[in-house]
Amino acid sequence: MYMKRKHNMTQEYKGKSVYKGIALGPVVVFQKNDVQVKREKITDAEGEIARMQDAVRASQEQLQKLYDKAVKEVGEASAAIFEVHQMMLEDEDYQDAICNMIRNEMVNAEYAVAVTGDNFAEMFASMDDDYMQARSADIRDISNRLVQNLSGHAPVDMNDMEPSIIVADDLSPSETVQMDKDKILGFVTVHGSTNSHTAILARMMNIPALIGVPVELDALQNGMQAVVDGFAGTFVVEPSKEVCEQTKARMAEEAEKQQLLQQMKGQETVTKDGRQVHLYANIGSVSDIASVLDNDAEGIGLFRSEFLYLGKTDFPTEEEQFNAYKQALQLMAGKKVIIRTLDIGADKQVDYFNLGQEDNPAMGYRAIRICLKQPEIFKTQLRALLRAAVYGNLSVMYPMITSTEEVEQIFAIVEEVRAELDAAGIPYKMPEQGVMIETPAAVMISDELAEMVDFFSIGTNDLTQYTLAIDRQNAKLDDFYNAHHKAILRMIRMVVENAHKCGKWAGICGELGADLELTDAFMEMGVDELSVAPSMVLKVRKNIREYTAN
Repeated sequence: MYMKRKHNMTQEYKGKSVYKGIALGPVVVFQKNDVQVKREKITDAEGEIARMQDAVRASQEQLQKLYDKAVKEVGEASAAIFEVHQMMLEDEDYQDAICNMIRNEMVNAEYAVAVTGDNFAEMFASMDDDYMQARSADIRDISNRLVQNLSGHAPVDMNDMEPSIIVADDLSPSETVQMDKDKILGFVTVHGSTNSHTAILARMMNIPALIGVPVELDALQNGMQAVVDGFAGTFVVEPSKEVCEQTKARMAEEAEKQQLLQQMKGQETVTKDGRQVHLYANIGSVSDIASVLDNDAEGIGLFRSEFLYLGKTDFPTEEEQFNAYKQALQLMAGKKVIIRTLDIGADKQVDYFNLGQEDNPAMGYRAIRICLKQPEIFKTQLRALLRAAVYGNLSVMYPMITSTEEVEQIFAIVEEVRAELDAAGIPYKMPEQGVMIETPAAVMISDELAEMVDFFSIGTNDLTQYTLAIDRQNAKLDDFYNAHHKAILRMIRMVVENAHKCGKWAGICGELGADLELTDAFMEMGVDELSVAPSMVLKVRKNIREYTAN
């Protein structure tokens, strides 16, 4: 389905809804960095060089903005990469090589930049010096930026834009983690799955999102008005005046429903027959804590620590991690904060981990497996966590557990970290330690695991994927993916029962925790805690308060 550009020409597309909501606003097309470069003959070499120099200036301005933002958010050391890129852009050898190629071969600036970038990148990559080898990726990055600016595909500054509907082919976790969440009205992607990171993020942010929308990205222009309707599963581009009015009325209606839910604030999360349930929130970074507090969650049941690793060019230091965890604990002021140790791999790829290509990354080298194989990475995180525990009510949980031996290995590494902190006289506190139950293996040995740890948190997203043998990122399998499958519900019951036999508590931190159709079933099973997207806290509380045991 191709959309031809005509003024006031409404186009409607059907997609699959991953969060029910409705939004009206301008479109911003999020393009990947892979602009196709063609070799073209030119007649005016000096004109091309002038275009190239304009693109250099535009790139410098973008890099300066990125540097300023990064300094505020992640500190000077992590922001330094943008300074390096600015210096490389100004390099005379690099610029001379581009200009010479334009003049000598009479080719367009895009082609000259792409070829020169490749040549310099290969030269750096073949050097013996580690520092120079690392510059290879940087030179490709700045060449890509230049080509984008030359071809009119300049990256949209997500911080300067007005609140908009983000339209993309698909979005990776490292792309979404860099976006300013306050500026996003909704997501629309051509590909993706209902269980993808984008879908989880949309549910966390309480914004409408559609996947599988057959729209031609090149046919859209930034600033076009559009409607994302998560209830009907439609994406309407250039809506008529009548559709705009109807949408505004429905948005007002939704706002009113949200207003009624606000009455749940300050209420206890307790069933009609008096059973107290803990209702926590899932978050992806310290900045999400405002939403946790605003939605009146009792604590944080899943803090995805990998946000510290995504979208960076090197491992976060112990101090960076310590400061982030400490800040989260201080902001939560004594409320429980459960931090999951890094869960990199599968759909969360990070270049500097050098994980390599895997045929089946969801079942590959990820999460606790990386930590046990590369204990130095793990120890840095554990040191930061134990030190931060002094500042609040911290619990730590370990993902992707499949055996009691893994737990023993983890505890041995924790003991090493404690000994190091003791020897250095650094203050720390031992947090409560739990494991995530997200593999069928962990379910089947949950009676043994319960004797070793303080609590269980059931990660239903991966548990469903592994139990049903369905890749949750594969959109073709969405019709086979049944999160309400009897096998999943029986597993949850089994885990809760085994935890209780040992006097331990068991919660759910996967997406299923926020499934309002299952709240009663979870209460009947005796689930002690539910951790959900901040936007779902009040809805789940309402359901829990209406439940009574038969």
